[in-house]
Amino acid sequence: MLIEKPTGITNYINHIFPYLKDLNNISLANKNLINSAECNYNISDKFSPDYGSKGHFLRLLWTQFKLPKIYGTLDGNLLFSPVPELPLFTPKLSKVVMVHDLIPLRFPQKKSALSAYFRYYVPQVCEQATHIICNSESTANDIINYYGISAKKITPIYLGYNFDKFKVIDDAKDINRKPYFVYLGRHDPHKNLVNILSAFAKFKNNKNYEFWLVGGEDKRYTPLLKQLARDLGVFERVEFLNYLDDQELVKVLNQAQALVFPTLWEGFGFPVIEAMACGTPVITSNVSSLPEVAGDGALLVNPYDVDDIAEAMNEIVKDKVRSHLITEGLKRVKKFSWDKTGKETLEVIKQFL
Repeated sequence: MLIEKPTGITNYINHIFPYLKDLNNISLANKNLINSAECNYNISDKFSPDYGSKGHFLRLLWTQFKLPKIYGTLDGNLLFSPVPELPLFTPKLSKVVMVHDLIPLRFPQKKSALSAYFRYYVPQVCEQATHIICNSESTANDIINYYGISAKKITPIYLGYNFDKFKVIDDAKDINRKPYFVYLGRHDPHKNLVNILSAFAKFKNNKNYEFWLVGGEDKRYTPLLKQLARDLGVFERVEFLNYLDDQELVKVLNQAQALVFPTLWEGFGFPVIEAMACGTPVITSNVSSLPEVAGDGALLVNPYDVDDIAEAMNEIVKDKVRSHLITEGLKRVKKFSWDKTGKETLEVIKQFL
């Protein structure tokens, strides 16, 4: 699951990886995408999402038929997978998996291979796993409710963020451009961009603001969002920025008036803590993991209510509100670190060695 333009799952793997060295582990990874000195067993990069559906299919085949032979040869006694994928119906072996979210079950799409994957394969993985790690209480509840897994078999462990990169940059402000709101993420329907753009159109002072959408464009959804922006009369003030690397992203977050992230569901919600770490006020949803992550450091809204989102945008440009949220957000992110995530993950895995 390592790809050249990191997603949330890629970031999780890269940051968890160093903490597994204490286990005298054998790592299976693609040497081109991870520190080759720490990779004991090289696997093909053609199993990654960079190769689309074919990459996923090849990885699942490898997991079912090749992986059991590999750990049999290596005489391993525990298999840890940072995604919900395991070889099924194998001899007794301790197996710990990470489940990031069950969003494709909450928002199923017709004829979607991903929906079938979560409906038929992932529940088998969860049933056969010795233990499950997930990234929030919200995701734990979904695993219990959708798959009937016992809560005793699940450990929620919050994720972290890179505090060396995501931080306040004092000289980041650009006084020569219009103030802007920013959204960070994909353009999938559950990301709620239809309501977000509709709320921006209702924002009282939108003619003096811009809205920046940061995240890879999707030929299925992005053209529809651009047409919506035209229909709402705000297209000239909406920027579709595609993917940004961390250095560019940190600057964009620092300069933004606020992160607007009222998505319909998140397993965790990296953008919320990354924005708060940059001293950027946050508007996010009052559902799923987002209240867990944001705490008192954000304005929480009903993601299905356009007027509620628009009103939060009206509030968050007020100096007093912004100042309060910046202070609370910077306090809130101190609760999250990859060091904490790594150490807690290590302790769970050690229980089953």
